[in-house]
Amino acid sequence: MQVIASERPVAGLPSRFDIVRAIVVGGLLVVGATVLGILVFSTEFLGQFTPSGRANATQLAAGALAWTFALTAPAGFGLVGLVRLGSAFERYAARRRPPTPVVAIARTVADDHAVATRVRLPDGSRILPELVIGPFGAAVIEELPPPGAVISRGPRSWEVRLADGKGHLIDHPLERAARDAERVRTWFASDDSDRVVKVYAAVVGTDPSVGRTPSCAYISPDQVGPWLASLPPQRSFDADRRERVIKLVRATL
Repeated sequence: MQVIASERPVAGLPSRFDIVRAIVVGGLLVVGATVLGILVFSTEFLGQFTPSGRANATQLAAGALAWTFALTAPAGFGLVGLVRLGSAFERYAARRRPPTPVVAIARTVADDHAVATRVRLPDGSRILPELVIGPFGAAVIEELPPPGAVISRGPRSWEVRLADGKGHLIDHPLERAARDAERVRTWFASDDSDRVVKVYAAVVGTDPSVGRTPSCAYISPDQVGPWLASLPPQRSFDADRRERVIKLVRATL
């Protein structure tokens, strides 16, 4: 299977530049703290501020400042550097999200299929997580919200807790996927109105309380491959048309 990954940054996720910057700044601070510690405690730095006889006010003030710097600067730089390095690893872990359902099984799907991730619809209304192009036409694949994020489930809308910690109402996942499939169908029809591309919709999840609808399938992660294989081929959707649609999708990434 051909995987067409979007390079568009994901909202709320740190960029590669943020991660590299945190590593560089943290590393410099840790190295600087180490060098300062060596200079302060392995050289005569403090000895220069220790009077041999009776000290005057200026010498006492300079000595106090020197000892304060020696005791706080290396430790302070080191702690800040470690915090920055820790934040860099946290940001890196946040970017390493698990693969989407179809991308996860891409090696097991036939070569005449292609999957595009994070496809922005031409009208800008939605970004589709996955859009599969195959002999059957196209398929919109979406996922249920994580079980821990779901506050309540309704027939038309769900309440979920997003990253900001607040509850938000979203469209029912299966209805939203079905509408997204209709948007894709309209999009492809605008490019070639004489021949309609069949567009299917499926939501991937493991919540037993959710059932499929007439316009959207509900499948578990291990059913993604069999479900794609079960879709009937569309005779009018030959290899040339598939390549044309793939180029159309790629242009939006």
